[in-house]
Amino acid sequence: MSRNDNELEGVSLLGNQGVKYPTDYAPELLETFPNKHCDNEYLVTFNCPEFTTLCPKTGQPDFGKIIINYIPRERMVESKSLKLYLFSFRNHGDFHEDCVNIIMKDLVKLMEPRYLEVVGIFMPRGGISIYPFANYGDAEHQDMVKQRMLAAFRNE
Repeated sequence: MSRNDNELEGVSLLGNQGVKYPTDYAPELLETFPNKHCDNEYLVTFNCPEFTTLCPKTGQPDFGKIIINYIPRERMVESKSLKLYLFSFRNHGDFHEDCVNIIMKDLVKLMEPRYLEVVGIFMPRGGISIYPFANYGDAEHQDMVKQRMLAAFRNE
């Protein structure tokens, strides 16, 4: 069940040796490919342990881990394009909460998934860690949206 050329149309970054890393926020880098298993509801998880962005006030670097979970519909995000997209936040100045919401909204717009969530686990700054969580669900997954939001509350 390998992919044919039509299914790989629009996937230009994977295998491209001349890819340039972006210097600022670049959602146009995101690419998709068709989900061959639309009849099956399943989960895809991306763990990005080296996410960096800049504080919008001080310009100091912020380091964190981004976890993306989604249940695909017709389209899926291509992982190299996602890596480059997440790298594009490297020189982007925004708060942690903004980054997580921007990532969620960009991926929802790109794929129109059944369900998607983005978790940020950021290293402490000034003695405080920030763990923003944002999620989206279609009409059939609204219960999951609420359940996952409640489950994301931390007591540590």
